[in-house]
Amino acid sequence: MRCARSLAVVARARRSSPPSLLRLSLASLGRAQCFGQSGRSRRALSTAADYSHAVFAPLDTFADRHIGPDAGETAKMLERLGYDSMDAFVDDTVPKHIRVAATTVSNDSIPPLTESELLVRAKELAAQNKVFRTYIGMGYHTAVVPPVILRNVLENPAWYTPYTPYQPEIAQGRLESLVNFQTMVMSLTAMDIANASLLDEATAAAEAMVMSYAVSGSKKRTFVVDRGVAPQTLAVLRTRAKGFGLNLVVADVATYELTPDVSGVLVQYPDINGQVTDYTALADKIHANGSLLSVATDLLALTMLKPPGEWGADIVLGNSARFGVPAAYGGPHAAFFACTNTLKRKMPGRLIGLSKDTMGQPAYRLALQTREQHIRREKATSNICTAQALLANMAAMYAVYHGPTGLRAIAGKVHAFAQIVKDAVESAGLTVANPAFFDTLTVAAPGGASAIHERAASLGINLRRIDNDHVGLTLDESVSLSDVTDLLAVFTGKEVSASSLSPPSQTSIPSSLRRSSEFLPHPVFNTHHSETEMMRYIFHLASKDLGLVHAMIPLGSCTMKLNSTSSMIPLTWPEFSNIHPFAPTEQAAGYARVVKELSEDLCKITGFYAASLQPNSGAAGEYAGLCVIKAYHESRGEGHRDVCLIPVSAHGTNPASAIMAGMKVVSVKTMGDGSLDVSDLRAKAEQYKDKLAAFMITYPSTFGVFEDGVTEACKIIHENGGQVYLDGANLNAQVGVTNPATCGGDVCHLNLHKTFAIPHGGGGPGVGPICVAEHLAPFLPSHPLVATGGDNAIEAVSAAPFGSASILLISWAYVKMLGGRGLSDSSKTALLNANYMAERLRGHYTLRYKNSKNRVAHELLIDLAEFDKLAGLKVTDFAKRLQDFGFHPPTCSWPISTCMLIEPTESESLEELDRFCDAMIKIREEADAIIAGKQPKDNNVLKNAPHPIAAITLPDSEWNRPYTREQAVFPLPFLRQRKFWPTVARIDDAYGDINLVCECPSVEEVASN
Repeated sequence: MRCARSLAVVARARRSSPPSLLRLSLASLGRAQCFGQSGRSRRALSTAADYSHAVFAPLDTFADRHIGPDAGETAKMLERLGYDSMDAFVDDTVPKHIRVAATTVSNDSIPPLTESELLVRAKELAAQNKVFRTYIGMGYHTAVVPPVILRNVLENPAWYTPYTPYQPEIAQGRLESLVNFQTMVMSLTAMDIANASLLDEATAAAEAMVMSYAVSGSKKRTFVVDRGVAPQTLAVLRTRAKGFGLNLVVADVATYELTPDVSGVLVQYPDINGQVTDYTALADKIHANGSLLSVATDLLALTMLKPPGEWGADIVLGNSARFGVPAAYGGPHAAFFACTNTLKRKMPGRLIGLSKDTMGQPAYRLALQTREQHIRREKATSNICTAQALLANMAAMYAVYHGPTGLRAIAGKVHAFAQIVKDAVESAGLTVANPAFFDTLTVAAPGGASAIHERAASLGINLRRIDNDHVGLTLDESVSLSDVTDLLAVFTGKEVSASSLSPPSQTSIPSSLRRSSEFLPHPVFNTHHSETEMMRYIFHLASKDLGLVHAMIPLGSCTMKLNSTSSMIPLTWPEFSNIHPFAPTEQAAGYARVVKELSEDLCKITGFYAASLQPNSGAAGEYAGLCVIKAYHESRGEGHRDVCLIPVSAHGTNPASAIMAGMKVVSVKTMGDGSLDVSDLRAKAEQYKDKLAAFMITYPSTFGVFEDGVTEACKIIHENGGQVYLDGANLNAQVGVTNPATCGGDVCHLNLHKTFAIPHGGGGPGVGPICVAEHLAPFLPSHPLVATGGDNAIEAVSAAPFGSASILLISWAYVKMLGGRGLSDSSKTALLNANYMAERLRGHYTLRYKNSKNRVAHELLIDLAEFDKLAGLKVTDFAKRLQDFGFHPPTCSWPISTCMLIEPTESESLEELDRFCDAMIKIREEADAIIAGKQPKDNNVLKNAPHPIAAITLPDSEWNRPYTREQAVFPLPFLRQRKFWPTVARIDDAYGDINLVCECPSVEEVASN
């Protein structure tokens, strides 16, 4: 309480004290002019703020660390654009009729905390969580994270700041690690192919269900789920089945009579109660029916159990978090998904494959990208466009570190402890209901379950609550011998000494289900077992990848901003990382407070009434929001409303999400200037007024402009009975300036991994919460095990009640440290940075879209079509050449195939913006040389880019290029002091798809052989 009161006093003082006492005087800097009436103080140099004139002011205000340009740089950019104040600039950039009052997002509505104050507050909330020894299981375990992985992967910005590896030449490290993940899954499950992870086990099961339906030609609409499948998985399956109109049957699969309409069957192995069942005969029966068998399983168990691929599984899925990823109140975790070779082109999610570069050297890349569902838009059966790359890499590193021998030893110990507990409780007169098991026991205690739970709670132990007569427990790697004796005391009511216990003489795994095949024989899993070797391997891979530790990543619509260290620190505290998602709610009071405060702040920012933090990706947020809209219509007796209007410029996940929610997609045209064709929208809204369910719109548009007609568009939809889904992918341009509710939306999703600074992790995790207007609040997602959602809630959309709960801490900290004014200034600076870059590139490149004041929003779209006509240069050539300058290319060929979409964010300084612009201008000069005939069209510095060390060290006899090595790798002077080197030359995409290889060995091993 004392700390809380102190923080409140500081916050009140900061709001009420004159700026001259709390902030650096800006008279000499012109900062008051830069930010209008906000009076926000900023440093004069790119160093810590100078508070020499404010003795009592804090020295660690976060905005000064987060926002890149200082006062002088801001003034310089404004002057370049022809403005004398930030307010005047914003007035020309954002339509006045959608502007919100400065008080909407201010230090009064969201008081700022300094970095040190934030950590004090985080400690207070951490203390409200109670870390019990938890044996609840149900797919979640207390993982032991090897310190070498914790420090050097999870806490290492070289691993958590890169983007999805769409530019493989500068992403070979994490691509190799993700191949390790795929190989690990394939080997343990004995399946032909595996993807690079999905969001969680429950949504992976939903993908398997819909994949089974798609494989049937979308004809077989019944999917059967065994009663032994986890309840959170069942809830997500019910949500997904409804959207596709599937008949979900929950039954005992051993006795269920299959019908011709069954597309697939899902079983759990071991099941929710721990039973290990031989499904070989069932697999034969399912295949004879023309159906697919999906299996949810446990990777550690598969080191001892016969893998599903050996007894007939078609699809195998589960949660890999047991391999060194904390429970973290539900996530984020990397689900795995594997299938037979015949199903590979139907498999959702990303797939990493081996190809070769232009020098003939092996290199990894994203394979079979045309089968990625979001690219198929309204023809999709899934909206997956991301993965859980950081968590998949942690799981892969765990397998690399322990190797097959270490994993088998861990599994053996877990199973032995479970056997000891089983033998002891049966000796005490209780019965274990599942005779065949790996790590989970269901103990029958007629009428005695409550007493067992009471004894457990007194010792700080959580067990699984089943009913009055049964208690469940799941053991894991964290369990010690003293934990076992405590568990025996809980079940028997008597003290048990460790000396009285002996190793079990038998196993409860049936001989027919014991694994006999080898696993993980690949060299990478049998090499790096000392911490020294592991550390070097981790850093070797990290050295191949370009992240924010090297340079800006100006990917349009991706918002690659600073992921601050101060916001990341609480993430790995045990009070947050060791909480089970289904622990009693009183043990997660700190998390409850984080959820409440973040939800409230997001509602203030968006202008909406309520929020759900359950969706664990942006696309999942889209899906959840549309399901909420569908439920709303159904509650009004208008369930027939199923048409969703979507602009042709929308991201592919929009139409895919609409299909998943049970809607039909109708496209809306855009105008020549990139704006929405309001006339076409009106015509189609009126045409479908009796069936109109929703309209999806991204704002600012994917073309990088605030359109004037957004409120009119929303009004048209409402007048015709529909609801407006405002895609929040570009919310970074809105905070404190406008908001989705003011624009006319009814629901929006937010990308916390964009606007609110959760790291992209090299391709995940992400979080996509939804905020809704009051009339939609009753329909927010529920969960079968933890109370959440509205009074008329849709069922769950992810496995855990609050999705990827632990990383909500990052966005919570980001919002709290910036405060309202800092959040608003961040968006304004993001707008300024983009417009400055547009101005610098003017005359060198064609800016495709801008508003009537010649302003863009937070990103700019440049068109490169002219270079293809004049010199045969494609967008890809410019992108690969940027790699030679040490930059990650912007978003390429989207939303228009001939364009680059550039988004600098507010975190980049003027120096970094100029470095990027200098690079682009230099590339223009190189292109002009080709246009002028000074360089051949088929052999030039752009077509041959990027240039790795292997290329420039070619002997003179092989350097058959009409430019020097210096021109190739040092085109600008700054590169001599600071250069990131691509590790491979341009990769041949077609070769990798034709010759698909998606498993180890590593690139180096292939090359050496």
